[in-house]
Amino acid sequence: MAKTIINSLDEFKALEGEVLDYSGYLKITQEMINKFADATMDHQWIHVDEERAKKESQFGSTIAHGYLTLSILPPLWWEIMEVRNVKMLVNYGIDKFKFNEAVRVNDEVRLKVKVLRVQDLRGICKAEMQATLEIKDRKKPAYTGTIIFLYHFK
Repeated sequence: MAKTIINSLDEFKALEGEVLDYSGYLKITQEMINKFADATMDHQWIHVDEERAKKESQFGSTIAHGYLTLSILPPLWWEIMEVRNVKMLVNYGIDKFKFNEAVRVNDEVRLKVKVLRVQDLRGICKAEMQATLEIKDRKKPAYTGTIIFLYHFK
């Protein structure tokens, strides 16, 4: 499936209930985890101490921070859809987000997007979309939740 291009509120509204597509897979490396730990000052051993995690963690390796997996949503998102004719995009919120499964170092993840609801708020497009981060070769997703954006079309 090709990237979905949206040019207007009406085009967005027509996609309600549709699964748009999947992003490509992204490998979560220890370097990514370490940089995220530095940026957020969260150096908990389950994320950054590879030897201890191998010995003591139920996962047998380090795991990505839950919020790291959430922070990779934008680049994966842009692989799936492009909204044109927008003068401003605002991250409005997240709702009912649940981290279901730990992402281990070197796991590959991909994003699936489904358009849940699109509303016209006095000329501003409020789009609620389900984001599911799947882990390659695992049944449970890393997370599921609703992302809400406000698109100010030109």
